[in-house]
Amino acid sequence: MLQAVVKKGKVIAETVPAPIVSSDGLLIKVVNSCISAGTEVSNVAKSERSLIKIALEQPEKIKKGLDLLKTKGARATYDEIKWVKNSGTPTGYSISGIIIGIGENIKGFRLGDKVAAAGASIANHAEYVDVPANLVMKIPEGLGFQEASTVTLGGIAMQGVRRADLRFGEFAVVVGAGILGILSIQMLIASGVRVIAVDINQNRLSTAKKVGAEAIINPLKDDQVKLIMNLTGGFGADAVLFVAATQSNDPLSEAFKSCKRKGKVVLVGVSGMEIKRADIYPKEIDFLISTSYGPGRYDKNYEEKGIDYPYAYVRWTEKRNMSEYLRMLNSGEIRVSPYVTTTYSIENVQKAFEAINKPNHDQLFVLLDYGEPKKEQIEKLLKHNRKIELIRIDEPNNKIKIGLIGVGNFATGVHLPSIADLSEHVSIYAIANRTGLKATNVAKRYGAKYATSKMEDLISDQDIDLIFITTRHDSHASLVLKALKAGKHVFVEKPLAVNLDELKPIKDFYSSEGEKPILMVGFNRRFSPFTQEIKKHTSKRINPLFIHYRMNAGFLPPDHWVYEQGGRLVGEACHIIDLMTFFTESEIESISIESLTPKTTYFNEADNKSIILKYKDGSVCTIEYFATGSKEFPKEYMEVHFDEKTIVLDDYKSLKGYGVKVKEMAASESKKGQKEELEVLFSSLKSGNQQWPIELWDMVQTTEISFLL
Repeated sequence: MLQAVVKKGKVIAETVPAPIVSSDGLLIKVVNSCISAGTEVSNVAKSERSLIKIALEQPEKIKKGLDLLKTKGARATYDEIKWVKNSGTPTGYSISGIIIGIGENIKGFRLGDKVAAAGASIANHAEYVDVPANLVMKIPEGLGFQEASTVTLGGIAMQGVRRADLRFGEFAVVVGAGILGILSIQMLIASGVRVIAVDINQNRLSTAKKVGAEAIINPLKDDQVKLIMNLTGGFGADAVLFVAATQSNDPLSEAFKSCKRKGKVVLVGVSGMEIKRADIYPKEIDFLISTSYGPGRYDKNYEEKGIDYPYAYVRWTEKRNMSEYLRMLNSGEIRVSPYVTTTYSIENVQKAFEAINKPNHDQLFVLLDYGEPKKEQIEKLLKHNRKIELIRIDEPNNKIKIGLIGVGNFATGVHLPSIADLSEHVSIYAIANRTGLKATNVAKRYGAKYATSKMEDLISDQDIDLIFITTRHDSHASLVLKALKAGKHVFVEKPLAVNLDELKPIKDFYSSEGEKPILMVGFNRRFSPFTQEIKKHTSKRINPLFIHYRMNAGFLPPDHWVYEQGGRLVGEACHIIDLMTFFTESEIESISIESLTPKTTYFNEADNKSIILKYKDGSVCTIEYFATGSKEFPKEYMEVHFDEKTIVLDDYKSLKGYGVKVKEMAASESKKGQKEELEVLFSSLKSGNQQWPIELWDMVQTTEISFLL
């Protein structure tokens, strides 16, 4: 499919794999999408800035860059940042179209329903989009796709009006007569509010007058505050809706001055934020922020999982706001059709952005048109191709061909560079990812043959030898099983599964007769050069081991996705359990666990545990996993005691022996074995001897113990 992508100050239509429908989403064939003159045009301009300028404007990114510099070095850091910048970003957040796919958890929609949808990085300018149900609204019968595609702008304007909370006959000043201003004016008038419009563009003020503004003011020509005071009988406006976009502090200052005593200013747009106390204190002005579409915005439970707020308690959620906007469009209380002047195809998206970015342009918004499918085409559209072929240099057939599923930060920052370093043995053959743009960018970067949004394309590909799974935890087990049944070798990032029900089918697969593919879980710590050195000495021991391991895991917010997918100990402490088994070479006999009991709900007791593992060989291993420690303190530390000898590993950066002569190692960055584990796996696959890097019983034991923590 074609999707609009912002790159270096331009917007291009790029071919990327179309999305598949998610379990909590709706797959939409887009008919129209709306380009606003504000945020989107501003983001295009920002993409043209140099890396240095971006860093200076966003200091938090300097720290990330310095952290990357420490771990990867100057050249690799520069290449990584440059690649991210040059990869481009999707744009768009307001569309209309037809449903061609319905997620398994979704009710209340049918194939062929005409809908509008919202959401930055979701309802993009693209031929197809997959959107969570709470961001999808049915289009009323009789309303056209073009008008409905402005749904997000309508939701933003409506939430601003609701925040102003004005009554019949009160005065509102609307600062900014762009599309948000024009929509806000119409909504206010429909509510019986008297409106004064302010803008420096005379043509836009004329439009504001046409839609019902009682008075219009151009601050370049008129004294804004004096006129508003006259028009309101000397009292000032009951509320000011600030829907303009400016970096200056002056318009906001004028907005405060335009208010009555105990009035309010609602910030919907963008403004310089240097506020003068004298503007707000004497009249006790309320300054309110309007969070785009309304209640539910930025709440993952609402937007991504479809958990609605109770109607009786939250009357106007973002979805209900936008549905009401569509109703008002359909009834004629709000009109946008007179302002639809030109539409562009997705192929001409750059021209569309240029048109709305011209100096002194009068267009409130611009639409992209993708064509309306006929009813008989809908089922065929659901089967549209989600794979795009790329130019690839043929490589020797003796290389292991990898199909990688999931290109999150860990995959792109750790695994893919390691695989590239080992390209003598392996080849990145295909990339699959939920978002097609990222799949395409990564595939191009590493010379893959194709990119796709459909994971099954890789699993069924006869040319792929090894499936590499780096998705979120809850999909690991199902993808592993599908790949194994297809005869593929599998590398899966930890954890292997998040519960016993997921693990059982994998165990059953290997309990049946016949030769089976190799499975490896990314328990990388045992492959670190530091732990390998320790093993040289512990393997010669006479008596059992006494090991103490500390993991200063760090705090995570309670709404982090990992808590819904097995939790942090299943997803991370499994590393330590695997490492303990690596040293003892024994099965676990018993386990004892104690949890911290926090006095507040800030810390989670599930993240703060002391664990004792007793092994059948007599070894005892204690693990302290906690989130209450300082970020400035090293993350991982281990003491290994045996036969009056002690070896200390500090954060995989240094190794020291006491009573035993070890190769004392030091590194500037933590070497946790991510690259080394792949070397072992690839060597095993190349040799054809079916030697597993980690034995199955070992991986299963680690996984099952993690469920008990």
